[in-house]
Amino acid sequence: MTGGDEPFIAAVKPLVDAMGGEMLPPDEAGPDDVVLAWEGADVVAVRLPQLADSLDHILAALERRKGKPLADLDRKAKQEVVRMLEARGAFSVRHGVETVASALGVSRFTVYNYLNREKGV
Repeated sequence: MTGGDEPFIAAVKPLVDAMGGEMLPPDEAGPDDVVLAWEGADVVAVRLPQLADSLDHILAALERRKGKPLADLDRKAKQEVVRMLEARGAFSVRHGVETVASALGVSRFTVYNYLNREKGV
């Protein structure tokens, strides 16, 4: 990574951070990493998180956004969190319901109830 690449790296860093990814030199890229080029040269590799790690990252970001632990939210706010997580595919991740239930301080059954209520079941 050369000095002329720094504006590009600075520009993509917030996106990589928001995804929970990791930036590394392009020559250290593995087969699943994404190498980004700038002006014809490989500049930085991005290592994307595993889905389970992404869920933890999303939960932490929601907690920061809400300004308090998710378990301290009221029922309506917890239902909103479950809707947002469902839209982002959180429940397609193995143990997603258990992970979310733990973060919200509720049972798996309660999370399923929130999901069913949203679907009108």
